[in-house]
Amino acid sequence: MTSEDPAVIGGPQLEPLLLDPTRLSIMATLAAAEWAEFGFVRDTAGLSDSTLSKRVAQLGDAGFVEVRKGYVGKRPRTWLNLSEAGRAALRSHIAMLRKIAEQTA
Repeated sequence: MTSEDPAVIGGPQLEPLLLDPTRLSIMATLAAAEWAEFGFVRDTAGLSDSTLSKRVAQLGDAGFVEVRKGYVGKRPRTWLNLSEAGRAALRSHIAMLRKIAEQTA
């Protein structure tokens, strides 16, 4: 963890964007990969193309997800990656969820 990591500065925090289970699922999927193909994330999260696209746009606007477009042969492809800010937000969010769960157990 760096000194700029939200978990270090103010302790773990819930990230409002990640309270949505769909966005949390996308972030968790991307945390386990580097530059995952759109179709892989769509299938793993069990989403439609349009739903994933909308959620990725929201996460991208927040600086949590990076999008790269290109071609494999003549077929267009989109790859997604969790940014460093996204990784920090996910770590902090999960740490806070754990803390809440421990307090209620």
